[in-house]
Amino acid sequence: MSSSASATTEFLLSPLTGAIRALAMDAVQKANSGHPGMPMGMAEIAEVLWRRHLKHNPANPQWPDRDRFVLSNGHGSMLLYSLLHLTGYDVSIDDLKNFRQLHSKTPGHPEVGYTPGIETTTGPLGQGISNAVGLALAEKILAAEFNKPGHAVVDHYTYTFLGDGCLMEGVSHEACSLAGTLGLGKLIAFYDDNGISIDGHVEGWFTDDTPKRFEAYGWQVIPNVDGHNASAIEAALLQAQAEGNKPTLICCKTKIGMGSPNKADSHDVHGAPLGDAEIAATRAAIGWNHAPFEVPADVYAAWDGKKKGQAAEAQWNERFAAYAAAFPAEAAEFQRRMAGKLPANWQQVVDAYIADTAAKAENIATRKASQNAIAALVPNLPEVVGGSADLAGSNLTLWKAAKGVTRKDGGNYVYYGVREFGMTAIANGLALHGGLIPYTATFLVFSDYARNAIRMAALMKQRQIMVYTHDSIGLGEDGPTHQPVEHVPSLRLIPNLDVWRPADSTETAVAWANAVERHDGPSVLALSRQNLPNVTAGISAETIRRGGYVLSEAKGEAQVVLIATGSEIKLALDAQKALGEEGIAARVVSMPCVEAFERQDEAYRQQVLGSVPRRVAIEAAHTGLWHKYVGRCGAVVSIDHFGESAPAGKLFELFGFTVANVVKTVKEVLQ
Repeated sequence: MSSSASATTEFLLSPLTGAIRALAMDAVQKANSGHPGMPMGMAEIAEVLWRRHLKHNPANPQWPDRDRFVLSNGHGSMLLYSLLHLTGYDVSIDDLKNFRQLHSKTPGHPEVGYTPGIETTTGPLGQGISNAVGLALAEKILAAEFNKPGHAVVDHYTYTFLGDGCLMEGVSHEACSLAGTLGLGKLIAFYDDNGISIDGHVEGWFTDDTPKRFEAYGWQVIPNVDGHNASAIEAALLQAQAEGNKPTLICCKTKIGMGSPNKADSHDVHGAPLGDAEIAATRAAIGWNHAPFEVPADVYAAWDGKKKGQAAEAQWNERFAAYAAAFPAEAAEFQRRMAGKLPANWQQVVDAYIADTAAKAENIATRKASQNAIAALVPNLPEVVGGSADLAGSNLTLWKAAKGVTRKDGGNYVYYGVREFGMTAIANGLALHGGLIPYTATFLVFSDYARNAIRMAALMKQRQIMVYTHDSIGLGEDGPTHQPVEHVPSLRLIPNLDVWRPADSTETAVAWANAVERHDGPSVLALSRQNLPNVTAGISAETIRRGGYVLSEAKGEAQVVLIATGSEIKLALDAQKALGEEGIAARVVSMPCVEAFERQDEAYRQQVLGSVPRRVAIEAAHTGLWHKYVGRCGAVVSIDHFGESAPAGKLFELFGFTVANVVKTVKEVLQ
């Protein structure tokens, strides 16, 4: 036996890694569901990182200067749950026994908010590493802003585990490329190079030269590390930490299901329980002579991270106290932002801006109104970090004091390049880190590229503001490839996502205020390319904040309610006037945010929509959910097909967004 093979066998028999392997296979077996192979294959890597290097405090999972750990290959969640349990987090052995069961702390994939110590929700492959890029980027930005000579109060690593599946996903290319460009030296990724996915050995569909790929991105790459040899892993990790100007990829050669005599190194161990017989054989092979879910006291003692974590946090507290004495304003600002609180004067600032916007009553595109809001509000919100997917000049997301983040310095604006999915996933990491409020931007039609990261932001209840411009056929000549017919309706289907489609500059200002103030989820701002008239004179900001309201009451008892959003509000008002001239009384309801409207009580919603049974909704998009509001007796003026390339005015006329067609539709409804 070679010395390397002998060392690997020695590490395989370690009770420290034996505990990980046993807990993983026992929990998956009890649940009759899960993925034991990755936890067993990455046990040595996890032991080196979590016991020897990871700066964390199980007694305080939210300590600001902790290292962040992301399990990008989230299907191997029992690895992370085992580590949290062994090191002393509030994850009990009963929690492990309840793996994948209803309302447990140990769901099938790691979920933010369910389990203490989980930094991000992972499962959709590639997004974990992308979130990790965002976490590392947040550390870079905050360190550049708050650290002073002799006072490094922001100084931590972001570590991530990832597998072949993460690297196959396109989003990993987007995010890792940008990480190299920005020189995120505090980002260290461990690649579990086991060559297996659910369908089997990956050489039939994944033959990338991963080290060369990451070298081309500008990463430090440490190849061919024996992922079962703790000494080799330790040496690689020390080399990674010594490189401060580049992120590092440590390529670890492993065997999936390591320790299983008959199933290791095969897809049989990837996503299914080992079975009682194979578990017994594995226990013998790794020298683990203990009952299911039984861990000896000495193993717990060796893994316990509470004392070390409390000492590390106490040292940081001392450093922060010295920092606060020398820089009291900066210390207070750091604490405010990490607590997620808005500035003390926020309400005065936002109220004054909305009032000023209403007074100006400008006839401008809502994308321009959004830029005005950014320019007015962001100087009072230093935690905001903006960015656009190569469309800053079209999305209008830059402001006078915007400073681009570079390889050498921090800033408050990220030039993401043409990376919509990567941008949104990275921004999720920025939000998850704490201390920052990210906004991202692209054309609304390209939100499709970012779709799953938008969903993850909503699922994780993260405050990210998504500025999506060119919101309808109103963008005109670019044609159907760029006209987002179905996007607003489909985004409204995502739970916990607020979708604002404002009608003018005042509604846009209110939408921005609500998005900033919302702590429990993301917001989309769908904004026009074309100029829109001011329509909200006399409407209070508080009324607009309710998401739907009576913009113009009928003259006399209403016979029909016209419901509209965005650029179609003016059409609804014009149609109201035309109907009135024919003796038909119509109420106009602006509904810039359906989700906010739905959060209002039943009495308010009834007051807005009234007992009028005849309703017509108007929106230059797919019909979507509007039938919910117009009912069986109503109608929707919408566009349930793709657009055409032509000037916007021609398109609105062609597709029936005219006063004449709305009047005709109302008359049909009233028959």
